[in-house]
Amino acid sequence: MSTTSPEKVPDSDLDIPPKEAANSADVDIDTFGPAPDGGLRAWLVAAGGASITFACMGFTNSFGVFQEYYTTHQLSSVSPDKVAWIGSLSVFLQFSGGAFSGPLFDRYGAWIIRPAAILYLLSIMLTSLCTQYWHFMLCQGVLMGLSGSVLQFPTFAAVSQYFDKRRAAALGIVISGSSVGGVVFPVALSKMLNSSQISFGWAVRIMGFVSTPMVLFTCVAVTARLPPRKTQFFLPAAFRDVKYSLLVAALFFSFLGMMTPLFFLPTYAVARGVDPALASYLVAILNGASTFGRIIPGVLADKYGKFNVFAIGSLCTGVVVLCLTPAKSTAGLVVYAIAIGFSSGTIVSGGSAAFTVCTDDGRNLGTYLGMGMAVGAVAALIGPPLNGALVERYSGFLELSVLSGVMCLVGGVVAFVAKGWTDKGFWGRV
Repeated sequence: MSTTSPEKVPDSDLDIPPKEAANSADVDIDTFGPAPDGGLRAWLVAAGGASITFACMGFTNSFGVFQEYYTTHQLSSVSPDKVAWIGSLSVFLQFSGGAFSGPLFDRYGAWIIRPAAILYLLSIMLTSLCTQYWHFMLCQGVLMGLSGSVLQFPTFAAVSQYFDKRRAAALGIVISGSSVGGVVFPVALSKMLNSSQISFGWAVRIMGFVSTPMVLFTCVAVTARLPPRKTQFFLPAAFRDVKYSLLVAALFFSFLGMMTPLFFLPTYAVARGVDPALASYLVAILNGASTFGRIIPGVLADKYGKFNVFAIGSLCTGVVVLCLTPAKSTAGLVVYAIAIGFSSGTIVSGGSAAFTVCTDDGRNLGTYLGMGMAVGAVAALIGPPLNGALVERYSGFLELSVLSGVMCLVGGVVAFVAKGWTDKGFWGRV
C-alpha cells in the first residue's frame, strides 16, 4: 500500500484556508501551475481588460475631437500647444501612474481598481462642468489620468498571469478595447457637438453613462491568479538588465512620435479644408484600423517574437507619420488614418507584450510593465505640446511630421538592438 509523505501533499489537501495560503509571503508560485492560456476565468479577465481600455484609453484616444472643439469654443483664447497639454497630461499620468499601480497590483491584488473606478467616472462628470483652462487640466488631465492608470495596469498584469504562450494575442485583444472605444467616443462626441443641439456638458455626461457599465464589469471580472509579492515595492534592479533598459528607451522614442496623429490629425484635416465634423471622424477611422493593428500583430508576436513585432511596428509607424503632409484630399486623409491606425496599434500592444519577456516571475509583471510605461509616458507628455508649438511657430505640419516620424524610426531601431541582449540574440524569435 502506497502512502504519501506530508512534504508531497498537494496544497489543495493541506488544512490551510485558501485565502491565507494565497496571501502568504512564502507561497511557492509553482504550486499554482502554469498559466492556463484559456478557459472561462482567463477570458473573463481578458474581457474585463478590454472593457477598461474601451472606457479609459478609448476616451483618451478621442482627444483629437476635444482639441479641435476646445480651440474654437471654451478655450479659443488659448494656444493649440497649451490645449494639447490637457490631453498629453492625461496620457502621461495614465502611463506614468503604472510605476505605482503596477507594483500595487503585484503587492495587493486586483481590488485596487474599485476605488479608481469611482474616481474615473467622477472625472468624466466633472469634465462636463468645466469652463476654464485650469478646470480641464485638473479634471480631464490629472484626475482622469491618475484614476485611469490604476484601472489599466492591474488589468494588463492580471491578463499576463493567465496567459503565457498566447500572451501577446490576449494583450492585443485587451488593448484593442481602446481602439473600439476610440471609434465610439469620437463619432458620438462629434455628432453631438457639431451636428446636434446637445450641449457640451450633456455630450460628455452621456459618454460617462456609456463608460459606467464597462468599468463596473471590469471591477467584477478582473482577478489575480498568483499570490501577491511581499518583497520590494519597486524593482530598480530591472534597469540593470540591458534589454529591459533598451526596451524602455525604444518605447520612449516610439511614444514621442506615435501620439501626433491622435492629437493633430483632425486639426490638420480642417486646415486642408475638411469639414470639422468629418475631420473628427478621422480619429474614429484611425482607432478602428488600430483594432486590427493590435490584435493581428499580437497573434503574430506569439509566433514570430514579441520584440520583432514591436520593432517592425515602430518602423512602419515612423514611415507613415513622415507621409502626413502629402495627404491633402479627404480620400487621402481617410487612407492615411487607416494606415497610421494599423501601424501605431502595434506599438502599445507589442511593447506591453515585450516587457513580459524581461521577467520569469509572474508576480513581477505589473511592476516591470508599470515602470517601463512610466518612462515612456514622459514622451507622451512632451510630444503633443512640442508638436503644437511647431504648428504655431511654422504655421504648418511638415516639421511636426518629420520630428515625430524620425522618433518612431529611432524607437524601432533601438528595439531591434535590444534583441541582441536576449537569450536568442538578434536573429532569434523573441
